[in-house]
Amino acid sequence: LTFAAFVVFFMYRDGERMVQVARAILHKLAGRGLGDELVATTASTVTGVVNGIFGTALAQAAVATAGFMIAGVPGALALGAATFLLSLVPVGPPLVWGGATLWLMGQGQLGWGVFMLLWGLFGISSIDNIVKPYLISRSAALPLLLIVLGVFGGIVAFGFIGIFIGPPMLAVGLNLVQMWTARPAPVVAATPSAAAPDQLL
Repeated sequence: LTFAAFVVFFMYRDGERMVQVARAILHKLAGRGLGDELVATTASTVTGVVNGIFGTALAQAAVATAGFMIAGVPGALALGAATFLLSLVPVGPPLVWGGATLWLMGQGQLGWGVFMLLWGLFGISSIDNIVKPYLISRSAALPLLLIVLGVFGGIVAFGFIGIFIGPPMLAVGLNLVQMWTARPAPVVAATPSAAAPDQLL
């Protein structure tokens, strides 16, 4: 976290200059119009990913807090806050509602323990698979299926940081493919046909 804060400081301080350098590089590689479009696509996708991650964490925390209160788990608000923080990492929320489930069963409240288990599986953890792709797709110009593939593929390939890498890579790749297919096919000059045998005689 300390290293991340150190890097973010320079990102905020020199962010505009970094963007100008990236835009200049893309202008050299792809031209002014396409370069600006790729920068805008990447920015909107990354913004959508950030909104999706924190929006999903907030939704999971709200649902988890409601479940803790219904089941009578003490410290429901604190556990909800812990769910919010752990939602930012893979397999984080089950650590909270799983612990609450074990505590309820240890207290002899088997019924509420089963309720908390089902609430965690189908209520808290399933939100990540629905809300996150939806929120990301609202900001990014990508179909919902590609968002899901980008998020999970990025996690498999790069770990947690892949959540931020996968969807922008897909967005830029899709944008390039769409532009390439929209360009008219090059006109091939007709080659002169071979002379007929009787013309050669």
